[in-house]
Amino acid sequence: MSDPVGRPLAGRSALVTGASRGIGRATADALAAAGARVLRVARTVRGDDALVCDVQNAAQVDATIAEARARLGGAPDLVVNNAGAFALAPLEATSPDDFAATLDANLVAPFRFVRGFLAAMRERGSGHIVTVGSIADRAAFPENGAYAASKFGVRGLHEVLREELRGSGVRATLVSPGPVDTTLWDAIDPDTRPGFTPRARMLRPEDVAAAILYAVTAPARVNVDELRLTPA
Repeated sequence: MSDPVGRPLAGRSALVTGASRGIGRATADALAAAGARVLRVARTVRGDDALVCDVQNAAQVDATIAEARARLGGAPDLVVNNAGAFALAPLEATSPDDFAATLDANLVAPFRFVRGFLAAMRERGSGHIVTVGSIADRAAFPENGAYAASKFGVRGLHEVLREELRGSGVRATLVSPGPVDTTLWDAIDPDTRPGFTPRARMLRPEDVAAAILYAVTAPARVNVDELRLTPA
């Protein structure tokens, strides 16, 4: 039985992808602090709650889904699709392989995780799928060809999912943050590039995690369809 005050997710389970750093790690920590049993999915993650997986590898994703089911005795109560790839390049400098790899990480992998657990959630009549989008899921920026295509696509996937889930007891939320200060920016150095948000003014991973926690702890009668986060 959950504790609605101190540990609102007590007795519930969660799977978080990209959980070794940044938004994913902050989210996994926040859900665990709220009482959830969290399985952390990433290429480089350790511990009893770890599931090592490269989300761009279909066989590894399928194996991770099967392992999560085995550990939890079924589908998790919460799935947070956070893992992703981000790189900047003009379209003419983006190779087809790089484009496909970005879509694999940011769009195909979330689809695979949704598909892997959704039928069991429907049958159970409960569950919550959270998709971490981006400001780039509705706004175009230079050098964002692959990334924007993947994030516009994942927003479309979320919107179809919401329509299909109405009345099922299974909820879906899209969380679309503006720039977040994570290690993804290390190679880009936005502080020295005109038009980019300086890292000191970016959101923090904990800000996105707090938004996700808000959505998944809303009363069961409430679906938080979408949250858009920007620096104040």
